Amino acid sequence: MEVRLSGHGAYQHQYHVVWSPKDRRRILRGAIKLFVQEPLPQIQQYHPDVEVQHWSVQIDPIHMVLVLPPKYAVSSIVGKMKANLSRQLRLRYPELKRTYWGAVLWSPGFFSSTVGLNEAVIRRYVEHQERMDKGQIQLEFEF
Repeated sequence: MEVRLSGHGAYQHQYHVVWSPKDRRRILRGAIKLFVQEPLPQIQQYHPDVEVQHWSVQIDPIHMVLVLPPKYAVSSIVGKMKANLSRQLRLRYPELKRTYWGAVLWSPGFFSSTVGLNEAVIRRYVEHQERMDKGQIQLEFEF
């Protein structure tokens, strides 16, 4: 993934996000699964700097890989996606009211994890940068 630029910095934030229907009911199949797959990238209409790179709708959970700028909290973007998707599903499939009474379609939480370099690569980078910095400081002070 490339480094992206924002107004006052650069970032490389990639998140793996997972959420599932309330009570882990297996409703994401057939026509509902096909319908859900289409509107997942719609968050980009409202937040053009948010990118949905990959997504997979399974019978129970939804998996996504998102690129988010540092100005957004993962929870706020996922909350908006869940709310919009729930509203669209209820309008398109009124029979979901029998399965889910009330206004709750998704489980209240979600899972998120950063996607990036593994720990060994980061440790090598930090150690290499420390040696480079020490070498530069010694060069600057030698006369």
